Amino acid sequence: MIDFELKNLVELALKEDLGFGDVTSELTVGLEVRGRAKIVAREPLVLSGLPAALMAFKLVDSKLAVKSEASEGQDLAAGDEVLGLAGRARSILMGERVALNFLGRLSGVATLTGKYVKAAAIIRGAAPKILDTRKTTPGLRALEKAAARHGGGHNHRFCLGDGILIKDNHIAAAGSIEKALKMAKEKAPHNLKIEIEVDNLGQLLEALEHGADAILLDNMDIPTLEKAVALANDFFKPHPRRVLLEASGGVTLENVPGIALAGVDFISVGALTHSAPAADLGLDWL
Repeated sequence: MIDFELKNLVELALKEDLGFGDVTSELTVGLEVRGRAKIVAREPLVLSGLPAALMAFKLVDSKLAVKSEASEGQDLAAGDEVLGLAGRARSILMGERVALNFLGRLSGVATLTGKYVKAAAIIRGAAPKILDTRKTTPGLRALEKAAARHGGGHNHRFCLGDGILIKDNHIAAAGSIEKALKMAKEKAPHNLKIEIEVDNLGQLLEALEHGADAILLDNMDIPTLEKAVALANDFFKPHPRRVLLEASGGVTLENVPGIALAGVDFISVGALTHSAPAADLGLDWL
């Protein structure tokens, strides 16, 4: 995310949280009272959201001394320090919640992504890549996709213009898999691969026959995924398979090892961003 975009986002969050001012701090903490505090992890997590947290405190008070004690993508244990703060006490208190919200949300995405990456690494040296999706919080896509990378995942399309993914409704509107692929191949920019979604083996064969570059295997159980990989491999024999296969839909931490063993190239997981629990971090006064 570009700095000015991040600044606009954090300013919006501060405006939302501060409203007409921090009345509690104004009534209970003297204007010139100074203090020191630290933000710490309350549980094991993968850190993400540090630039947003730093900016929250700096936008509240540019004179605050804010020091990073950890790096994005770093595995932290409970009690590890993330940020050190020193300066006007009111300023620290005013920025606290917004900074923690960004850190908690984004570290939650990174931490969950890391769990999926580890669960898929059952095949040493050949594990499929874990991908995020566009199922992100409105306005937070760049930050949440960065968080997925911090957890060891990879980014799928950032926006609709980043790649061609022909889904079931596109196929319905075009009339068939053959027609959708033909139109896409005739008009697609040379640098964009064409991926198409299928939900059964018959559709998979049709997509192979009409030259898809990548195929999304939607909501297939593990035995069907195994058959799909075998079918695609057989289609290209005696040459190596020349189409990328992505498993998507119904992916959980429990079944991702089996999906990985089926032999797909990618596993996309909407839950990384739409269902990640917030990581637990807190601010402690020193």
